[in-house]
Amino acid sequence: MLRSLFAGISGLRVNQTALDVTGNNIANASTVGFKSSGFVFQDTLSQMLTAGSSASTASGGTNAVQIGLGVQLAATNGNFTQGSAQTTGRGTDLIIMGDGMFVTRKGTEDLYTRAGSFNFDNTGTLVNPAGQRVQGYALDATGNPTGGLIDVTLSTANAQPAVPAGVSMTSYAFGPDGTLSGTFSDGQTRSLCRVAMANFVNPMGLERASDTSFRATANSGTPTLGTAGIGGMGKMAAGEVEMSNVDLAAEFTNLIIAQRGFEASSKVITTSDQILDDLVNIKR
Repeated sequence: MLRSLFAGISGLRVNQTALDVTGNNIANASTVGFKSSGFVFQDTLSQMLTAGSSASTASGGTNAVQIGLGVQLAATNGNFTQGSAQTTGRGTDLIIMGDGMFVTRKGTEDLYTRAGSFNFDNTGTLVNPAGQRVQGYALDATGNPTGGLIDVTLSTANAQPAVPAGVSMTSYAFGPDGTLSGTFSDGQTRSLCRVAMANFVNPMGLERASDTSFRATANSGTPTLGTAGIGGMGKMAAGEVEMSNVDLAAEFTNLIIAQRGFEASSKVITTSDQILDDLVNIKR
């Protein structure tokens, strides 16, 4: 009888977790760049009542008699499918169409995100709403990325070709390859830098950090860095952001399933309690 009580308790726990995961997905249905999560259950260790045996000359084989001891959470899996695009009209908002993630820097730590809602701060550095600095590459004279990751800024120090003295930048724009270009007072357009992208062998192995950002783990593998449209990376566009990939219809279905599972597990507990009460009352 105690087995059924503890099995019911385990059912309450995992279905509560399912409600937590589903509730978080629904809450972030309108969050830019949010990636939904799913859950997987598995049974716990079963108790062996009678071991199985093989056939002999005297009798046939028998199967093992086992009783399950409940359920447990096996995994929560991230869903990295592409979310829908939403036009913002802001030139600093970026979207990746295809594989890849933006690289942002928080202090000395690199984080990864699909949320492309960016703006330039008072120093001319491209940042996300949490203040994380968007990373990119300087460009050489031929327009190819060079060196390691740098902050994406409006600085003309790395402009190609070089900016003559007395010439100022009048406007800027991002291209489909992530290149930040400036238009200058001499009528020339110069490349300033290019937004970096990262890809992972196992993106589901990424660890959620904060602000729709992720950090690399041993199971995600080290990031493959590059730029838009090269080496399997998706293309980039300005003036749009990727919205949440939450499927509300599926989430509400999961909500109902988890609710029913919770109710059923509660019924197992109350039924077991009633039977125990009947056993106690037999002596009366």
